[in-house]
Amino acid sequence: MRIQPFLCNSRVALIGLCLPLLFACSVNVKKDANGNEKNVQIDTPVASLHVSKDATANDTGLPVYPGARQLEKVDGNDKSANVNIQTGFFGLKVVAVEYQTDESVEKVKNYYDDQLKKYGNLLECRAGTVAVNPGFGDDSKSEALTCEQTSGSNFELKAGTPHNQHVVSIQPNGKGCKFALVYIQMHGKEATI
Repeated sequence: MRIQPFLCNSRVALIGLCLPLLFACSVNVKKDANGNEKNVQIDTPVASLHVSKDATANDTGLPVYPGARQLEKVDGNDKSANVNIQTGFFGLKVVAVEYQTDESVEKVKNYYDDQLKKYGNLLECRAGTVAVNPGFGDDSKSEALTCEQTSGSNFELKAGTPHNQHVVSIQPNGKGCKFALVYIQMHGKEATI
């Protein structure tokens, strides 16, 4: 038996079987009244990507600070997004919405300190801090949140686990402040979002 023709025929058959999978994807784009992309959905046999610019505070699991106003698109950058990526190996969901208020940074911080407690121990991350949430101990298998380096007068409040966390990022803005409500959820191949 000659191996070379057999391998060649096998490759052709394999390519013939896989080719339809590469093209078996769907792309769905919805636009708003101004013709701007509002929602994009791409589905393939191995992965899907869904992006929406219609994210709300409700999607983050956190309430809006009373009287705060959602930021509109600035310099072409949207101020809200709901991104969901699913594959057979992992999943990632990130929801973020930005707001502004005339209230002080301290008032907004105190409000979200109370709101985040329902998701676990609270971690406060300020410029120059790199810390692990002390509420989880030193167990190497723990699901402790950490602080990444922040800059200037911005800071973050976090609660939850690295795979399911709620974040409020606050920065001074004139007499008031801007803040973002963020929800991050990740998983491995054994679960879905």
